[in-house]
Amino acid sequence: MVLSLLALAVLVVAAAFMTVGVKGNWEFALAFRGRKLLAICVVASAIAISTVIFQTIAGNRILTPSIMGFDALYALLQTCFVFFLGSARLASVDNRLLFAVETLAMLAFSLALYRWLFLGARRGLQVLLLVGVVFGLLFRGMMVLLQRVIDPNEFVVLQDRLFASFNGVAPDLLGIATLVIVAVSLALWRLRGRLDVLLLGRDQAINLGLDYRRTVSLILILVSLQVCVATALVGPLNGFEPVSFFGLLVANVAYLLVPGFRHAHVLVGAALIGILLLAGGQLVLEQMLGFGSAVGIVTEFIGGVLFIVMLLRGMAR
Repeated sequence: MVLSLLALAVLVVAAAFMTVGVKGNWEFALAFRGRKLLAICVVASAIAISTVIFQTIAGNRILTPSIMGFDALYALLQTCFVFFLGSARLASVDNRLLFAVETLAMLAFSLALYRWLFLGARRGLQVLLLVGVVFGLLFRGMMVLLQRVIDPNEFVVLQDRLFASFNGVAPDLLGIATLVIVAVSLALWRLRGRLDVLLLGRDQAINLGLDYRRTVSLILILVSLQVCVATALVGPLNGFEPVSFFGLLVANVAYLLVPGFRHAHVLVGAALIGILLLAGGQLVLEQMLGFGSAVGIVTEFIGGVLFIVMLLRGMAR
């Protein structure tokens, strides 16, 4: 029942997003908004699904994949592009090449961390998260250093590249990202039973016969691929902060609204809630605020309030 209502709400918001405020050429407007809506659906579902699964593995509902430093690495890459190439030369570089470099760099970073975690000495997942936080701080420090010496005119261009934007998504990149994220989502969907077992904890999962290290490493790689592709497509929804408040907000609203614990229901609910919030927020910002802000600012504010409430509830217990 809840999933049906969420699906209906998504359809209503999608219809409003496609039609509200359209003037002039409907064919052009529908095609332009359709691409934007597809990008919103792809990115929102990718972040929602990856956050829920990451929290299942970590056993913590206030952590998101951003803690691994993906957004900080993306921001550092953009800073290096503008600093070393310049905005004029960067504008002439093929978007597909930039997309590939950004995705592969973030994916290579995550694979290096996972290889260090699962090979050799036994290390806990908490160590991986701590190392991710440290690298995230390192990337942010390097980024700030370069930004302090960059040309002011180039810095203005850089600022536009550091926040998520759905208006300039290239159709070919959108097609590639959609195929990758759909394929990864289907692979994660096939692992939903194992995710239910992982929700019981590491020791219980091993006692039930689950190959814990292999399963967790596979899921982390798939989650990283989703996050890397979504970030490379539109940029980080939360700027480059260590916690993705959009993912935090969507995941915890899904836990609250969707009954039960099974990932077959929670993942679908989280994806629908993510699309609903992101499409609805983008609609409000475009039609009511006239692009006077960014959807990431709204999600950071709401998600930040939720984050503080969750911390206070945890301290009260």
